[in-house]
Amino acid sequence: MTNYNNVTPLKVPKMRTIKECINEIRELDPHTAVTEYHLRQLTITGVIPRVKAGKKYLVNLDTVLEYLQNPTAEKFKQNNNTAVSVVNGIRAVY
Repeated sequence: MTNYNNVTPLKVPKMRTIKECINEIRELDPHTAVTEYHLRQLTITGVIPRVKAGKKYLVNLDTVLEYLQNPTAEKFKQNNNTAVSVVNGIRAVY
């Protein structure tokens, strides 16, 4: 028999599509200036991690909100090894 008294409950991440994230941000702040395009660029460049699920990308809503609170935090620095370089809307092809 398993003793569940000492088990730490798991925190389920709030995984959302980019569009769903923007909708939740707008519910929290109806006058937000954060756009779907900006959030998508943050995921493409690797600032905010994403997970591919089928044809869509999912992001952790809590991570997005944390980034909006403190975008200069060390954990949000771009990893240039995995980031996709975008210049004037043109993506580098390797």
